[in-house]
Amino acid sequence: MPTYEYECTSCGHRFEVFQSMTEERLKDCPKCHKKLRRLVGSGAGIIFRGAGFYATDYRKKAPGDSSKKEPPDKKESSSPPDKKEG
Repeated sequence: MPTYEYECTSCGHRFEVFQSMTEERLKDCPKCHKKLRRLVGSGAGIIFRGAGFYATDYRKKAPGDSSKKEPPDKKESSSPPDKKEG
């Protein structure tokens, strides 16, 4: 269930309410009983950690781990070397 932030248009009272998404929005300020407006929040960043996620996520690599891919050497060419005729 999300937390919604409200602000009174009359007295400026700001507060947060933990309510269901299907629940009707609040209309009256709890202090002065005038009109409220619901503020749009930026939300929170989500970080998935723990069991049940990809094994490579947030995993510390052990020294000498062979699963780590290294970038190809720039000096090597993609074409095969020339053979000497002999």
